[in-house]
Amino acid sequence: MTISQINENALKELKATRSVDDINALSVKYLGRKGALTLFLRNISNLPPAERPEAGKMANQVKKALETLFEEATAKFESVGQGMEDIIDVSLPGRTAQPGSLHPITQITGQVCDIFTRLGFNVAEGPEIESDYYNFEALNIPKNHPARDMQDTFYISENVVLRTHTSPMQVRFMEKHDPPVRIIAPGKVYRCDSDLTHTPMFHQVEGLLVDEGVSFGDLKGILTTFIHQMFDEEISLRFRPSFFPFTEPSAEVDILCVMCRGKGCRVCSQTGWLEVLGAGMVHPAVFENVKFDTSKFTGFAFGMGIERIAMLKYGIDDIRKYFDNDFRFLRQF
Repeated sequence: MTISQINENALKELKATRSVDDINALSVKYLGRKGALTLFLRNISNLPPAERPEAGKMANQVKKALETLFEEATAKFESVGQGMEDIIDVSLPGRTAQPGSLHPITQITGQVCDIFTRLGFNVAEGPEIESDYYNFEALNIPKNHPARDMQDTFYISENVVLRTHTSPMQVRFMEKHDPPVRIIAPGKVYRCDSDLTHTPMFHQVEGLLVDEGVSFGDLKGILTTFIHQMFDEEISLRFRPSFFPFTEPSAEVDILCVMCRGKGCRVCSQTGWLEVLGAGMVHPAVFENVKFDTSKFTGFAFGMGIERIAMLKYGIDDIRKYFDNDFRFLRQF
C-alpha cells in the first residue's frame, strides 16, 4: 500500500468517527506501533534507493498531518460531550423505580399471624440464641433424652444453642404471665439439615393457649379454622396420632394433597395427604416448670414451618428456591 492510499483511507475513516473512542482506535490503526503508517516507514529500506528520500518525506508529512487531525477531532468530541452534561431534556418520560414486594416467606408469616390474631392470639417474639434449658429441658426434653435426636442442633457451647424451634417462647411467656395465655411465636430457627425440603435456617410459628377447661376439641376447632382460612374452605384435614415430648396427647395434622386433591401423586407419595403441622395438649411437666396449677389449667400447643405452608400453598417443590435470590422466582409473588 502506497503512502497516498494510507492517507486517503485514514481521512475517509476519520469522517466516519462518532466518538473519542473511535478516534483512539483509528490512531492505533495508522500511527500505533503496528499501524499502517509505522510499518510503511519501517519498510522504506525495501524501496529502490532513488525512491527512499521522497517516500520518507511524504510519510512524515502524512504522519504529522494525521496526528494534528486526530487531536483536533478528539478535542471536538470532548467539547461536545462536556456541553451535553448540562443539557436536560424535560420532555423525556421519567424513569420510574421498579416496585419491590415482600418476600413470599414474609407474606405467608403475615397471613398466618393475621389469622391467629383474629382468633384472639397475641404475637410474642424471643431470642434466636437460646439456652439449653429453654430449648430443651423446660419443654420436658432432659439431657440424653432420645427426643433430642429428632432435632439436629447447632451448639454454640454445651449449654447454649441456636434455637431449634420457637417453642421456648411457651416457657418464657408463661414464666412472666398468668393464665389465660393465648400467643403465637413466629421466628427463625436452626437445624443441621439441608436438602430439597430442609434448610439450615427456616421459619416457624408456634402457638400456645392455656386456660381453664381447654380441651383437644378446642385445639381441633382452632386448627381447622386456620387450615380453611389459609388454604380454602373445601379442603379436608385429619389429625393423626404422633409424639412430641412437650405435648400429650400429640398429633400431626394432614391436609388433602393440594396438588392431586387426594388422588395420589409424587408430592404426597401417592397417599393423597400432606403433613402441615404438629400439635397436642401441653404436657403437665411443662406446666410444672412454670408453676402453673395442673389441676386447674390445661392448654394446647401447635407448631408449623412457614416454608412448608408456603410450598403447599404455592405448589413449590424445592425449599431452596426461597433463598436463591432469583428475581424471576420472587417476582411471581
